[in-house]
Amino acid sequence: MSFAPDSALDVAIVPAANVEDRRDGRAPDILLLHYTGMRDAAKAVEWLARAESKVSCHYVIDNEGRITQMVPESKRAWHAGVSSWHCDTDMNSASIGIEIHNPGHDMGYPDFPAAQVASVIRLGLDVVRRHRIRPERVLAHSDIAPMRKIDPGEKFPWDTLAAAGLGAWVPPSPIRHDGYGLTLGADGSGVRLAQAMLQHYGYDLTPTGTFGDRTAHVVRAFQRHFRPGLVDGRIDLSTLATLERLLEVSGNSHTG
Repeated sequence: MSFAPDSALDVAIVPAANVEDRRDGRAPDILLLHYTGMRDAAKAVEWLARAESKVSCHYVIDNEGRITQMVPESKRAWHAGVSSWHCDTDMNSASIGIEIHNPGHDMGYPDFPAAQVASVIRLGLDVVRRHRIRPERVLAHSDIAPMRKIDPGEKFPWDTLAAAGLGAWVPPSPIRHDGYGLTLGADGSGVRLAQAMLQHYGYDLTPTGTFGDRTAHVVRAFQRHFRPGLVDGRIDLSTLATLERLLEVSGNSHTG
């Protein structure tokens, strides 16, 4: 069943089968960015439209920057999966999902073309303006599902988006190749503080003081988004300093 586009931008309409009402009448307050993980954008749209895919999204943006809307923004699309942000586990009801065409890490992971990024910015700014979505709630799929997802990945130009007014960002603190860092098996107050800061920003992480597998995945997710120069899952000084400044600029400063 077709519908009218939500945006005044040039948007094609390809209705998806997997769509439902947002639960409890919720209005979206997250903009969630993914990559398609498929070789061909047209085939991605075709798959996302089909009932048997068990997935859907609000928008797809191809390499040339063409935008396809598949689900009305007022409706709940099936793009987030098992996920959480600030202890909220119904990310599909909370968010508007944009699939950005890129074959992904398993198929070469090319750079995101400039025309595509420009369309992400145009559409993203339009969405956040109409829904009054805060910058710190423009998120990656990997942010809300760090144990399962790595998209849109470390090549995605979050800094370019932020320079245009879309999303939260601080310049990453310089990486020091001095070997310092907390990693798997570490424990103590330093680990607990870093976990608490990541949880305070929104990540699904309990401050236990023990550096386990979940902590490593969450740190990698944070690095992919905010410190993409080195994604290694270590809590190093660069990662900590970047996180501290991000909490400050977002108004979520954490003092421990």
